[in-house]
Amino acid sequence: MYKRILVPVDNSETSAAAIVEGRRFAGEQRAKVKLVHVVDLAQFAWSANEFLDVPQLQNALRQSGEKLLAELAEGLRADGIEVETNLLESWGGNLAQAIVKEAESWSAELIVMGTHGYGGLTHLLMGSVAEGVVHCTPVPVLLVRATPAEK
Repeated sequence: MYKRILVPVDNSETSAAAIVEGRRFAGEQRAKVKLVHVVDLAQFAWSANEFLDVPQLQNALRQSGEKLLAELAEGLRADGIEVETNLLESWGGNLAQAIVKEAESWSAELIVMGTHGYGGLTHLLMGSVAEGVVHCTPVPVLLVRATPAEK
């Protein structure tokens, strides 16, 4: 039985599918859920110029992440699930590592996250946060796809 389930979230369909599975596991096992959202604050800093207000863009990322976490947590709480949230910040680092560190520090027993399931050249070019998490954590990981993989 899992009592502490970490669910990394964003605004994707795969993340929504992971929330559904996380909700199901938490409800069945009376587990606590921790929702995390990672923002990469360096994504604007590297190309900053006089036309961008980098601190404003970074604050917008934070606010958007906090809003997402609050909305998702509210939905889980409405189902009677105990929820914590945390906005994680990265500075051009590995997003998967940020998730793994949070899972370890929170003593997560399961990570439930979405994956696009890309393969081939798309995977090579885009990488995979989910794959990075799987390779770096000792915690069991449940990967959820929003739609069946294309063959």
